Amino acid sequence: MEMRSLDQLGDEIAELSAHLDAAIARLLDLIREFDAREGWNTGFRSCAAWLSWRVGLAPGAAREHVPVARALGTLPLLAQALARGELSYAKVRALTRVATPETEERLLAVGRAGTADHVERIVRGWRQVDRQAEAREAARQHASRALHVYPDADGTVVLRGRLTPEVGALLVQALAAARETLYQQARGREAESDPQTMVQQQADALALLAETALIHGIDPGAPGERYQVVVHVDAEVLADPDQPGQSVLEDGARVPAGTSQRLACDASRVVMRHGGDGRVVEVDARTRTIPPALRRALHHRDRGCRFPGCGVRFGQGHHIRHWAQGGPTTLSNLALLCRRHHRAVHEEGYQLDRQPDGELRFRRPDGRLLLEVPRPPAVCGDAVQILRARHNAEGLVPHPRTSMPGWLGERLDVGWAIDVLHPLAR
Repeated sequence: MEMRSLDQLGDEIAELSAHLDAAIARLLDLIREFDAREGWNTGFRSCAAWLSWRVGLAPGAAREHVPVARALGTLPLLAQALARGELSYAKVRALTRVATPETEERLLAVGRAGTADHVERIVRGWRQVDRQAEAREAARQHASRALHVYPDADGTVVLRGRLTPEVGALLVQALAAARETLYQQARGREAESDPQTMVQQQADALALLAETALIHGIDPGAPGERYQVVVHVDAEVLADPDQPGQSVLEDGARVPAGTSQRLACDASRVVMRHGGDGRVVEVDARTRTIPPALRRALHHRDRGCRFPGCGVRFGQGHHIRHWAQGGPTTLSNLALLCRRHHRAVHEEGYQLDRQPDGELRFRRPDGRLLLEVPRPPAVCGDAVQILRARHNAEGLVPHPRTSMPGWLGERLDVGWAIDVLHPLAR
Protein backbone atom coordinates (compact mmCIF):
# COMPACT_ATOMS: atom_id res chain seq x y z
CA MET A 1 0.00 0.00 0.00
CA GLU A 2 1.52 3.31 -1.05
CA MET A 3 1.96 5.81 1.74
CA ARG A 4 0.02 9.03 1.35
CA SER A 5 2.01 12.23 1.15
CA LEU A 6 1.94 14.67 4.04
CA ASP A 7 -0.06 17.09 1.90
CA GLN A 8 -2.69 14.41 1.35
CA LEU A 9 -2.83 13.68 5.06
CA GLY A 10 -3.21 17.38 5.79
CA ASP A 11 -5.98 17.73 3.25
CA GLU A 12 -7.83 14.75 4.68
CA ILE A 13 -7.54 16.18 8.20
CA ALA A 14 -8.88 19.55 7.02
CA GLU A 15 -11.74 18.00 5.06
CA LEU A 16 -12.82 15.70 7.88
CA SER A 17 -12.63 18.59 10.35
CA ALA A 18 -15.03 20.56 8.16
CA HIS A 19 -17.39 17.56 8.10
CA LEU A 20 -17.21 17.36 11.91
CA ASP A 21 -17.94 21.07 12.29
CA ALA A 22 -20.96 20.69 10.01
CA ALA A 23 -22.11 17.76 12.13
CA ILE A 24 -21.65 19.85 15.30
CA ALA A 25 -23.91 22.50 13.78
CA ARG A 26 -26.63 19.87 13.41
CA LEU A 27 -25.96 18.67 16.96
CA LEU A 28 -26.38 22.20 18.29
CA ASP A 29 -29.66 22.56 16.37
CA LEU A 30 -30.94 19.41 18.07
CA ILE A 31 -29.73 20.55 21.49
CA ARG A 32 -31.46 23.92 21.06
CA GLU A 33 -34.79 22.28 20.19
CA PHE A 34 -34.42 19.67 22.96
CA ASP A 35 -33.63 22.42 25.47
CA ALA A 36 -36.49 24.66 24.35
CA ARG A 37 -38.97 21.79 24.66
CA GLU A 38 -37.46 20.78 28.04
CA GLY A 39 -36.86 17.22 26.94
CA TRP A 40 -34.27 17.02 29.74
CA ASN A 41 -36.89 17.64 32.43
CA THR A 42 -37.25 13.97 33.35
CA GLY A 43 -35.44 14.09 36.66
CA PHE A 44 -32.50 16.23 35.46
CA ARG A 45 -31.96 19.77 36.67
CA SER A 46 -30.80 21.20 33.33
CA CYS A 47 -30.13 20.38 29.69
CA ALA A 48 -26.39 20.39 30.45
CA ALA A 49 -26.86 17.79 33.20
CA TRP A 50 -28.83 15.58 30.79
CA LEU A 51 -26.12 15.92 28.11
CA SER A 52 -23.45 14.97 30.60
CA TRP A 53 -25.42 11.84 31.51
CA ARG A 54 -26.85 10.79 28.16
CA VAL A 55 -24.07 11.77 25.76
CA GLY A 56 -21.05 11.52 28.04
CA LEU A 57 -19.91 15.12 27.64
CA ALA A 58 -17.77 16.51 30.43
CA PRO A 59 -19.89 18.81 32.63
CA GLY A 60 -17.96 21.88 31.47
CA ALA A 61 -18.36 20.97 27.80
CA ALA A 62 -22.06 20.28 28.32
CA ARG A 63 -22.56 23.66 29.99
CA GLU A 64 -20.71 25.25 27.06
CA HIS A 65 -22.76 23.58 24.30
CA VAL A 66 -26.15 24.75 25.59
CA PRO A 67 -25.55 28.54 25.52
CA VAL A 68 -23.79 28.26 22.14
CA ALA A 69 -26.79 26.36 20.78
CA ARG A 70 -29.17 28.99 22.18
CA ALA A 71 -27.10 31.87 20.78
CA LEU A 72 -27.00 30.38 17.29
CA GLY A 73 -30.79 30.42 17.24
CA THR A 74 -30.57 34.22 16.91
CA LEU A 75 -27.39 34.32 14.79
CA PRO A 76 -28.30 32.75 11.44
CA LEU A 77 -25.14 33.84 9.58
CA LEU A 78 -22.82 32.21 12.10
CA ALA A 79 -25.07 29.15 12.29
CA GLN A 80 -24.98 28.72 8.50
CA ALA A 81 -21.20 29.17 8.36
CA LEU A 82 -20.78 26.43 10.96
CA ALA A 83 -23.28 24.18 9.17
CA ARG A 84 -21.28 24.49 5.96
CA GLY A 85 -18.02 23.74 7.73
CA GLU A 86 -16.67 27.20 6.91
CA LEU A 87 -16.07 28.13 10.54
CA SER A 88 -14.80 25.80 13.25
CA TYR A 89 -16.79 25.22 16.39
CA ALA A 90 -13.99 26.89 18.40
CA LYS A 91 -14.37 30.10 16.38
CA VAL A 92 -18.15 30.06 16.59
CA ARG A 93 -18.06 29.40 20.34
CA ALA A 94 -15.87 32.48 20.84
CA LEU A 95 -17.91 34.70 18.51
CA THR A 96 -21.22 33.85 20.19
CA ARG A 97 -19.89 35.41 23.40
CA VAL A 98 -20.15 38.89 21.86
CA ALA A 99 -22.17 38.60 18.65
CA THR A 100 -25.62 40.12 18.28
CA PRO A 101 -27.90 40.08 15.24
CA GLU A 102 -26.62 43.59 14.48
CA THR A 103 -22.91 42.72 14.68
CA GLU A 104 -22.73 39.10 13.52
CA GLU A 105 -22.01 39.98 9.88
CA ARG A 106 -18.78 41.83 10.69
CA LEU A 107 -17.82 39.18 13.26
CA LEU A 108 -18.42 36.48 10.65
CA ALA A 109 -15.84 38.27 8.50
CA VAL A 110 -13.42 38.12 11.46
CA GLY A 111 -13.98 34.38 11.75
CA ARG A 112 -13.38 33.78 8.06
CA ALA A 113 -10.28 35.96 7.87
CA GLY A 114 -8.43 34.95 11.04
CA THR A 115 -7.26 31.92 12.91
CA ALA A 116 -8.92 30.68 16.09
CA ASP A 117 -6.26 32.56 18.08
CA HIS A 118 -7.03 35.77 16.17
CA VAL A 119 -10.73 35.35 16.88
CA GLU A 120 -10.12 34.83 20.60
CA ARG A 121 -7.93 37.94 20.80
CA ILE A 122 -10.43 40.10 18.93
CA VAL A 123 -13.28 38.81 21.11
CA ARG A 124 -11.28 39.74 24.23
CA GLY A 125 -10.69 43.23 22.81
CA TRP A 126 -14.34 43.50 21.85
CA ARG A 127 -15.39 42.66 25.38
CA GLN A 128 -12.98 45.27 26.73
CA VAL A 129 -14.80 47.96 24.77
CA ASP A 130 -18.05 46.48 26.00
CA ARG A 131 -16.74 46.77 29.59
CA GLN A 132 -16.00 50.46 29.10
CA ALA A 133 -19.52 50.95 27.84
CA GLU A 134 -20.75 48.85 30.76
CA ALA A 135 -18.95 51.17 33.22
CA ARG A 136 -20.93 54.12 31.89
CA GLU A 137 -24.07 52.01 31.98
CA ALA A 138 -23.34 50.97 35.59
CA ALA A 139 -23.25 54.62 36.70
CA ARG A 140 -26.61 55.19 35.04
CA GLN A 141 -28.04 52.06 36.65
CA HIS A 142 -26.85 53.13 40.11
CA ALA A 143 -28.54 56.50 39.72
CA SER A 144 -31.81 54.88 38.65
CA ARG A 145 -32.08 52.38 41.53
CA ALA A 146 -35.46 52.49 43.25
CA LEU A 147 -37.98 50.41 45.17
CA HIS A 148 -41.69 51.24 45.33
CA VAL A 149 -43.92 49.49 47.88
CA TYR A 150 -47.62 50.37 47.96
CA PRO A 151 -50.96 48.71 48.77
CA ASP A 152 -53.25 47.68 45.95
CA ALA A 153 -57.01 48.09 45.94
CA ASP A 154 -57.61 44.50 47.09
CA GLY A 155 -55.30 44.86 50.10
CA THR A 156 -52.30 43.08 48.61
CA VAL A 157 -48.97 44.88 48.58
CA VAL A 158 -47.34 45.63 45.25
CA LEU A 159 -43.57 45.87 44.87
CA ARG A 160 -41.93 47.44 41.88
CA GLY A 161 -38.28 48.26 41.77
CA ARG A 162 -35.00 48.46 39.97
CA LEU A 163 -31.72 47.25 41.49
CA THR A 164 -28.16 47.48 40.32
CA PRO A 165 -26.89 44.18 38.87
CA GLU A 166 -24.75 43.27 41.89
CA VAL A 167 -27.53 44.01 44.36
CA GLY A 168 -29.94 42.16 42.12
CA ALA A 169 -27.62 39.16 42.06
CA LEU A 170 -27.44 39.30 45.87
CA LEU A 171 -31.22 39.32 46.08
CA VAL A 172 -31.50 36.45 43.59
CA GLN A 173 -29.08 34.36 45.64
CA ALA A 174 -30.93 35.17 48.87
CA LEU A 175 -34.26 34.26 47.27
CA ALA A 176 -32.79 31.00 46.00
CA ALA A 177 -31.58 30.14 49.53
CA ALA A 178 -34.99 31.03 50.95
CA ARG A 179 -36.76 28.89 48.35
CA GLU A 180 -34.51 25.98 49.30
CA THR A 181 -35.38 26.48 52.97
CA LEU A 182 -39.08 26.69 52.22
CA TYR A 183 -38.93 23.54 50.12
CA GLN A 184 -37.26 21.56 52.88
CA GLN A 185 -39.64 22.91 55.49
CA ALA A 186 -42.54 22.22 53.09
CA ARG A 187 -44.71 25.04 54.45
CA GLY A 188 -47.98 23.52 53.33
CA ARG A 189 -47.27 23.75 49.61
CA GLU A 190 -47.63 19.96 49.17
CA ALA A 191 -51.24 20.43 50.16
CA GLU A 192 -51.91 22.22 46.89
CA SER A 193 -53.18 20.21 43.97
CA ASP A 194 -51.03 22.18 41.53
CA PRO A 195 -47.34 22.89 42.03
CA GLN A 196 -46.46 26.48 42.80
CA THR A 197 -45.26 28.65 39.99
CA MET A 198 -41.85 30.28 40.20
CA VAL A 199 -43.37 33.71 40.89
CA GLN A 200 -45.36 32.28 43.78
CA GLN A 201 -42.22 30.65 45.18
CA GLN A 202 -40.41 33.98 44.85
CA ALA A 203 -43.14 35.74 46.84
CA ASP A 204 -42.94 33.18 49.64
CA ALA A 205 -39.15 33.39 49.64
CA LEU A 206 -39.25 37.19 49.98
CA ALA A 207 -41.59 36.85 52.96
CA LEU A 208 -39.15 34.45 54.59
CA LEU A 209 -36.27 36.88 54.02
CA ALA A 210 -38.18 39.72 55.68
CA GLU A 211 -39.22 37.51 58.57
CA THR A 212 -35.69 36.22 59.09
CA ALA A 213 -34.25 39.74 59.06
CA LEU A 214 -36.69 40.90 61.75
CA ILE A 215 -36.08 37.84 63.89
CA HIS A 216 -32.33 38.18 63.64
CA GLY A 217 -32.48 41.80 64.75
CA ILE A 218 -35.14 41.46 67.46
CA ASP A 219 -34.45 37.99 68.76
CA PRO A 220 -30.95 36.71 67.93
CA GLY A 221 -31.60 33.47 69.76
CA ALA A 222 -32.13 31.39 66.60
CA PRO A 223 -35.75 30.36 67.22
CA GLY A 224 -35.49 27.02 65.43
CA GLU A 225 -38.43 25.45 67.23
CA ARG A 226 -40.70 28.28 66.11
CA TYR A 227 -40.11 27.40 62.47
CA GLN A 228 -40.15 23.64 62.57
CA VAL A 229 -42.57 22.01 60.16
CA VAL A 230 -44.84 19.60 61.99
CA VAL A 231 -46.69 16.86 60.12
CA HIS A 232 -49.30 14.69 61.82
CA VAL A 233 -49.60 11.35 60.07
CA ASP A 234 -51.14 8.07 61.15
CA ALA A 235 -48.74 5.15 61.39
CA GLU A 236 -50.89 3.15 58.99
CA VAL A 237 -50.75 5.90 56.35
CA LEU A 238 -47.01 6.32 56.77
CA ALA A 239 -46.51 2.60 56.17
CA ASP A 240 -49.01 2.36 53.29
CA PRO A 241 -50.14 5.53 51.47
CA ASP A 242 -53.30 3.71 50.29
CA GLN A 243 -54.56 3.26 53.86
CA PRO A 244 -57.19 5.68 55.23
CA GLY A 245 -56.07 8.14 57.85
CA GLN A 246 -54.70 11.61 58.40
CA SER A 247 -51.64 13.20 56.87
CA VAL A 248 -51.83 16.87 57.77
CA LEU A 249 -49.65 19.80 58.72
CA GLU A 250 -49.87 21.55 62.08
CA ASP A 251 -52.46 24.01 60.74
CA GLY A 252 -54.66 21.17 59.48
CA ALA A 253 -53.73 21.41 55.81
CA ARG A 254 -53.68 17.99 54.25
CA VAL A 255 -50.58 16.72 52.45
CA PRO A 256 -50.22 13.54 50.36
CA ALA A 257 -49.01 10.46 52.17
CA GLY A 258 -46.03 10.32 49.82
CA THR A 259 -45.02 13.77 51.00
CA SER A 260 -45.24 12.66 54.60
CA GLN A 261 -43.03 9.69 53.79
CA ARG A 262 -40.46 11.96 52.16
CA LEU A 263 -40.43 14.37 55.10
CA ALA A 264 -40.20 11.49 57.56
CA CYS A 265 -37.25 9.93 55.72
CA ASP A 266 -34.75 12.29 57.28
CA ALA A 267 -36.32 14.16 60.19
CA SER A 268 -36.90 13.96 63.91
CA ARG A 269 -40.08 12.22 64.99
CA VAL A 270 -42.34 12.11 68.03
CA VAL A 271 -44.71 9.15 68.46
CA MET A 272 -48.05 10.01 70.07
CA ARG A 273 -50.59 7.45 71.19
CA HIS A 274 -54.26 8.39 71.26
CA GLY A 275 -57.17 6.96 73.21
CA GLY A 276 -60.49 5.96 71.78
CA ASP A 277 -61.80 9.50 72.25
CA GLY A 278 -58.91 10.95 70.26
CA ARG A 279 -57.06 12.46 73.22
CA VAL A 280 -53.30 11.98 73.50
CA VAL A 281 -52.52 9.41 76.19
CA GLU A 282 -48.74 9.05 75.71
CA VAL A 283 -45.94 10.96 73.98
CA ASP A 284 -42.56 9.36 73.37
CA ALA A 285 -39.32 11.34 73.40
CA ARG A 286 -38.28 12.96 70.14
CA THR A 287 -35.86 10.80 68.17
CA ARG A 288 -33.74 11.41 65.10
CA THR A 289 -34.31 9.16 62.11
CA ILE A 290 -30.67 9.21 61.00
CA PRO A 291 -28.05 9.67 63.77
CA PRO A 292 -25.23 12.17 63.09
CA ALA A 293 -22.53 9.49 62.85
CA LEU A 294 -24.55 7.51 60.31
CA ARG A 295 -25.28 10.69 58.37
CA ARG A 296 -21.56 11.42 58.11
CA ALA A 297 -20.93 7.89 56.86
CA LEU A 298 -23.73 8.28 54.30
CA HIS A 299 -22.29 11.53 52.94
CA HIS A 300 -18.80 10.01 52.85
CA ARG A 301 -20.01 6.95 50.91
CA ASP A 302 -22.39 8.55 48.42
CA ARG A 303 -20.56 11.87 47.85
CA GLY A 304 -23.75 13.51 46.64
CA CYS A 305 -27.13 12.70 45.11
CA ARG A 306 -27.15 9.17 43.68
CA PHE A 307 -29.82 9.83 41.05
CA PRO A 308 -28.27 9.09 37.64
CA GLY A 309 -26.74 12.20 36.10
CA CYS A 310 -27.31 14.44 39.13
CA GLY A 311 -24.23 14.70 41.35
CA VAL A 312 -25.51 17.54 43.57
CA ARG A 313 -23.16 17.40 46.53
CA PHE A 314 -25.69 17.95 49.29
CA GLY A 315 -28.80 15.92 49.86
CA GLN A 316 -31.19 14.19 52.20
CA GLY A 317 -31.04 10.68 53.56
CA HIS A 318 -33.60 8.47 51.81
CA HIS A 319 -34.76 5.17 53.29
CA ILE A 320 -34.87 2.70 50.39
CA ARG A 321 -37.35 0.69 52.41
CA HIS A 322 -39.11 3.23 54.60
CA TRP A 323 -38.65 2.83 58.34
CA ALA A 324 -42.45 2.91 58.74
CA GLN A 325 -42.57 -0.28 56.66
CA GLY A 326 -39.95 -1.97 58.81
CA GLY A 327 -36.90 -0.75 56.92
CA PRO A 328 -33.86 -0.34 59.17
CA THR A 329 -31.97 2.94 59.53
CA THR A 330 -28.72 1.39 58.36
CA LEU A 331 -26.18 2.47 55.78
CA SER A 332 -27.21 -0.30 53.39
CA ASN A 333 -30.84 0.89 53.49
CA LEU A 334 -29.99 4.54 52.91
CA ALA A 335 -29.18 6.56 49.82
CA LEU A 336 -28.37 10.23 49.47
CA LEU A 337 -30.78 12.16 47.23
CA CYS A 338 -31.03 15.89 46.55
CA ARG A 339 -34.37 17.47 47.39
CA ARG A 340 -35.51 17.40 43.75
CA HIS A 341 -34.87 13.68 43.32
CA HIS A 342 -36.05 12.82 46.83
CA ARG A 343 -39.39 14.27 45.79
CA ALA A 344 -39.20 12.41 42.46
CA VAL A 345 -38.86 9.07 44.25
CA HIS A 346 -41.61 9.66 46.80
CA GLU A 347 -44.15 11.70 44.85
CA GLU A 348 -43.45 11.45 41.12
CA GLY A 349 -43.36 7.70 40.62
CA TYR A 350 -39.62 7.09 40.28
CA GLN A 351 -38.48 3.86 41.92
CA LEU A 352 -35.29 2.97 43.73
CA ASP A 353 -33.95 -0.31 45.09
CA ARG A 354 -30.58 -1.74 46.04
CA GLN A 355 -29.32 -4.85 44.25
CA PRO A 356 -27.67 -7.80 46.05
CA ASP A 357 -24.27 -6.52 44.89
CA GLY A 358 -24.94 -3.19 46.61
CA GLU A 359 -25.59 -1.19 43.45
CA LEU A 360 -28.61 1.12 43.27
CA ARG A 361 -31.19 0.67 40.51
CA PHE A 362 -33.48 3.51 39.46
CA ARG A 363 -36.58 3.18 37.31
CA ARG A 364 -38.74 5.79 35.60
CA PRO A 365 -42.44 6.03 36.49
CA ASP A 366 -43.22 3.83 33.48
CA GLY A 367 -40.86 1.13 34.80
CA ARG A 368 -38.03 1.69 32.32
CA LEU A 369 -34.56 1.31 33.77
CA LEU A 370 -32.66 4.56 34.29
CA LEU A 371 -29.02 3.66 33.75
CA GLU A 372 -26.18 5.27 35.68
CA VAL A 373 -24.19 5.40 32.44
CA PRO A 374 -26.28 5.08 29.25
CA ARG A 375 -25.02 2.81 26.52
CA PRO A 376 -23.75 4.72 23.48
CA PRO A 377 -25.75 4.19 20.30
CA ALA A 378 -24.37 1.56 17.96
CA VAL A 379 -22.69 2.85 14.81
CA CYS A 380 -22.78 0.30 12.00
CA GLY A 381 -20.18 0.70 9.31
CA ASP A 382 -17.52 3.34 8.76
CA ALA A 383 -18.62 6.41 10.72
CA VAL A 384 -16.59 8.77 8.51
CA GLN A 385 -18.11 7.41 5.30
CA ILE A 386 -21.58 7.58 6.82
CA LEU A 387 -21.01 11.23 7.73
CA ARG A 388 -19.69 12.07 4.27
CA ALA A 389 -22.58 10.27 2.57
CA ARG A 390 -25.12 12.13 4.69
CA HIS A 391 -23.55 15.48 3.87
CA ASN A 392 -23.36 14.59 0.18
CA ALA A 393 -27.05 13.78 0.23
CA GLU A 394 -27.68 17.26 1.72
CA GLY A 395 -25.58 18.90 -0.98
CA LEU A 396 -22.79 19.73 1.46
CA VAL A 397 -19.38 18.82 0.09
CA PRO A 398 -16.59 20.26 2.27
CA HIS A 399 -13.08 20.24 0.84
CA PRO A 400 -9.62 20.82 2.38
CA ARG A 401 -9.90 24.61 1.98
CA THR A 402 -13.48 25.00 3.23
CA SER A 403 -12.50 26.33 6.65
CA MET A 404 -9.12 27.81 5.75
CA PRO A 405 -8.84 31.42 7.01
CA GLY A 406 -7.95 34.27 4.70
CA TRP A 407 -5.00 35.27 6.87
CA LEU A 408 -1.77 35.77 4.90
CA GLY A 409 0.61 35.83 7.85
CA GLU A 410 0.52 39.53 8.64
CA ARG A 411 0.67 40.71 12.25
CA LEU A 412 -2.72 41.18 13.90
CA ASP A 413 -3.34 44.70 15.23
CA VAL A 414 -6.12 44.05 17.71
CA GLY A 415 -6.62 47.73 18.59
CA TRP A 416 -7.06 48.74 14.95
CA ALA A 417 -9.39 45.78 14.35
CA ILE A 418 -11.62 46.76 17.27
CA ASP A 419 -11.66 50.40 16.16
CA VAL A 420 -12.87 49.29 12.75
CA LEU A 421 -15.30 46.62 13.86
CA HIS A 422 -16.87 47.58 17.20
CA PRO A 423 -19.86 49.93 16.89
CA LEU A 424 -18.98 51.61 20.23
CA ALA A 425 -15.26 52.11 19.51
CA ARG A 426 -14.07 55.70 19.15
